[in-house]
Amino acid sequence: MRDAYIVSSVRTPGCRRNKGAFKDTRPEELLSFILNAAVEKVPGLDKKEIADVMIGCAFPEAEQGLNIGRVASQIAGFPETVSGATINRFCASGLEAIAQSAMRIMAGWSDIAMGGGVESMTFVPMGGNLPRPDPDYSRQHPDLYVSMGITAENVARRYEVSREDQDEFAYNSQMKAAEALKSKSYTEIVPTPAVKFKRNADGAYRKETFLQDFDDGIRPTTTLEGLTKLNPVFSIGGTVTAGNSSQTTDGAAATVLMSEEKVKQLGVSPIAKLKYYTTVGCKADEMGVGPRYAIPKLLKMAGLEVSDIGLWEINEAFAAQALYCIRELGIDKYMDRVNVYGGAIALGHPLGCTGAKLCAQLVNRMRERGVKYGVESMCIGGGMGAAALFELCE
Repeated sequence: MRDAYIVSSVRTPGCRRNKGAFKDTRPEELLSFILNAAVEKVPGLDKKEIADVMIGCAFPEAEQGLNIGRVASQIAGFPETVSGATINRFCASGLEAIAQSAMRIMAGWSDIAMGGGVESMTFVPMGGNLPRPDPDYSRQHPDLYVSMGITAENVARRYEVSREDQDEFAYNSQMKAAEALKSKSYTEIVPTPAVKFKRNADGAYRKETFLQDFDDGIRPTTTLEGLTKLNPVFSIGGTVTAGNSSQTTDGAAATVLMSEEKVKQLGVSPIAKLKYYTTVGCKADEMGVGPRYAIPKLLKMAGLEVSDIGLWEINEAFAAQALYCIRELGIDKYMDRVNVYGGAIALGHPLGCTGAKLCAQLVNRMRERGVKYGVESMCIGGGMGAAALFELCE
């Protein structure tokens, strides 16, 4: 089986739902821009050589519906011959899209493919515009449709993750992100055009565009004391708050993958290889434990141990679930390798984009630090986990 090489992996900033810089920017605009940006990072790459554009989206409807993988690539000016598709595995959608593109290359079906993700939680809310759970099944199994916040409360209670530890974890995420923002360490971000509407004197609105170049959910002024004062938002007497949960966010990310033959033909310097990818199911009412099972499965496939992994991107859907997984797997011995520039609590969790966003963050950190192996992992709504192993190219 052939190797799949990542030659470009970039993202837009992540911006707060309804309040952030992208609140008036449609998801197709975010995605089409970052698709072009990813291609432009690869010298000599012609769009017509790309076989397919696979895009993850957790709620592919309304403005991000109608097969946004195809629509956005056409808006981006890709030739009609370049196909596109949209895939949904909730929080792992972006990673799934990259993995499926990699598998096409590994199988010899394509030489160049793209994977990515997009989510505008401003335009399409969490849960979608018209959720319709199966009425018969949900009577017996309401856990499949339960609020993600309740699943985090379940994890915290069942596995004894204290409020104090959750708040400390959240504080550290914000501080790492604040330092990275200050030092301009997010090299995977491409300054992205954003839209805003201003009202004229006659009452009409005009459309204006500006460049957004940072994650606007980072809160450098966060304090532990402030976090401890926040009330739980999902359960009376609970421990999960807005401060120790991921932010709902708008954003997009894209990755270009190639076969070794194409890398050599174009004279491209690849960043990393996607070596292994896996998913696993778990109880829906504690979906946050997904990485606890996906990561060991991944490492067994690769013949590696936790100690072999130089960098981790473990999605911080909630501090409770991230902490539980990190502790249970013994990754807490290597916290200096985990989410080194902050995680979703500070940077946001744009659902279907997150898997692609974490890929961009991880492989660029690996290159900067010369780390051989990196793993990204996340829990998934409905009771699943996903994990992928990347190997740095020398």
